[in-house]
Amino acid sequence: MNWNLLSAKSLEGEALTRPESRSVLEAPASETVKLVAAAYEVRKHYFGNRVRLNFLFNAKSGLCPEDCHYCSQSKVSQAPIEKYPLKSVEETLRMAQRAVASHAGRFCMVASGRGPADHELEQFTANVRAVREKYPQLEICACLGLLSHGQAEKLKASGVFAVNHNLNTSERHYTKICTTHTYADREDTVEKVRQAGLSVCSGALVGMGQTPADIRDLGYALRAMKVESLPVNFLMPIPGTPLAGRYELTPTRCLNILCLYRFLNPRASLRISGGREIHLRSLQSLGLYVANSIFIGDYLTTKGQSAEADLEMIRDLGFEIEGDPSPVLPSSRPPVVEFVNGRRAERAQWAQP
Repeated sequence: MNWNLLSAKSLEGEALTRPESRSVLEAPASETVKLVAAAYEVRKHYFGNRVRLNFLFNAKSGLCPEDCHYCSQSKVSQAPIEKYPLKSVEETLRMAQRAVASHAGRFCMVASGRGPADHELEQFTANVRAVREKYPQLEICACLGLLSHGQAEKLKASGVFAVNHNLNTSERHYTKICTTHTYADREDTVEKVRQAGLSVCSGALVGMGQTPADIRDLGYALRAMKVESLPVNFLMPIPGTPLAGRYELTPTRCLNILCLYRFLNPRASLRISGGREIHLRSLQSLGLYVANSIFIGDYLTTKGQSAEADLEMIRDLGFEIEGDPSPVLPSSRPPVVEFVNGRRAERAQWAQP
């Protein structure tokens, strides 16, 4: 397969055929670099060498009545996580300050549960207004589960820019990972978000036993919905959840999936999300030639790679952090570790003039 033909097709706004999509997913590891290079042409056209940083704030943890099998906060999870109600304005502002300090451009406020009760939405929007007043440069993305009539409009009025509600998987596969709500329920919330004039953020969670057809179908569904932000999560098989112990992804398969979603959704801000440290591992930097966005810092109930490591990875690639005026290279290099006569020693590297 000539991957550059798929890149050109994507840039023309044409959807890949099903056989073409299958070839991307089934590309062998020996083709990874060529495939990523082709996807990079699409990424570069729409996003240049910019990287968008997103900071995740778990505003309400646990206490969820849904049975999503992948989630440590669901009612069927036995994972030992922290559980608490919706955070206060003061606590929210502290986390927003951390987002700014981490160079994040988007502050993602997430609350567990099927959907927000009226009093929770009132508190949540008060938190949003406080953040918007103190840190107007931050885009706010809300993730609150299923939304009822009028709630999306209230979020927009408070200053929310985007709402995240992932489809996660294909409609065919959905009943295998959740039974307390449906794929159609999720589609309905995404449509409510669109109708309210909010930016639509919806994506995938792969590694849950999906077939290649499931992954392709979701990519086409997200294309049809014209999502503006597309997070791709890789299953973190958290002990205590029904999907604990499931490891079915390799680094190159993760890259293939990212490339497919880039080709199918060329204008979407493609974000490498949860699980990248586990599944992409040493190939995380290659993922940024396809995706233009990552989370920086921790996830909802699990730790992520350090912010310092992420910033170094981005700058080592020669990429720019959106809104960050700092230079491409750090002012100094970490010391070189050497062993002299069997003993560990450190030698300073050159410093940037």
